[in-house]
Amino acid sequence: MAKNSAPDAASEPKPKRSLFARKPKDNKPKPEKKPGRLKQMVDIFKMTRRSDPTVVWLMLLVFLGVIAVSLAVGFFAFNGNWITGLILGIPLGLLGAMLVLSRRAERAAFGQIEGKPGASGAALNTLRRGWVVEEQPVAVNPRSQDAVFRAVGRPGVVLVTEGPSHRVRTLVQAEQKKLNRILPNVTVHVIESGREEGQVPLAKVAKTVQKLKKELTKAEVSAVGKRISSLGSRLPIPKGIDPYKARPDRKAARGR
Repeated sequence: MAKNSAPDAASEPKPKRSLFARKPKDNKPKPEKKPGRLKQMVDIFKMTRRSDPTVVWLMLLVFLGVIAVSLAVGFFAFNGNWITGLILGIPLGLLGAMLVLSRRAERAAFGQIEGKPGASGAALNTLRRGWVVEEQPVAVNPRSQDAVFRAVGRPGVVLVTEGPSHRVRTLVQAEQKKLNRILPNVTVHVIESGREEGQVPLAKVAKTVQKLKKELTKAEVSAVGKRISSLGSRLPIPKGIDPYKARPDRKAARGR
């Protein structure tokens, strides 16, 4: 039987690519690029302007005000050299405008989630380093969806409530008794978030927590957090309470 003299296509050597030839296109889907810093700032500005139209005028007022002060300082301190004042005033004015945008963006971000289930936990999650924050509520009323969120830091244990004062009182007292039983020497602070009398607005929850007097060391904070986590399983989250969905944009809150 005669052998087939036709060369096998699979065994043929691949043609060499020229040195100046373009690489073949890769059809694999490319990962989505993260938005750049400038685009993030534009998005933050648009989000803030939708809920607070006055932010444009405030930023412009601060920018021009800082430049005016810098020109005056340059004119009187540098023998009429207003150019030096202008050079210093422009970046300082931009910095002042960005600080205004940061504050207004934080207020707008919390305004979008205020009144939604899990908003207090979202505000608690904006705390800086040094805090052990529970992602899920530690106590929940399934009917009213009132909740209690917890954080552990150098001031001790902080409980942040969500709901009217007369309704969350029972949840808070039960959680306090449990904590006092296992941590008798650790202070338990209670902060009620909301718009009622005696409550702390959502945007000021993190600042109020950070102002608490420090009583524990970093090592003691870690020990207290481990002690609490050893209590057992967490409570299931009822329908409608999801701290992840109610979480504000941290970059928007920080103006970055």
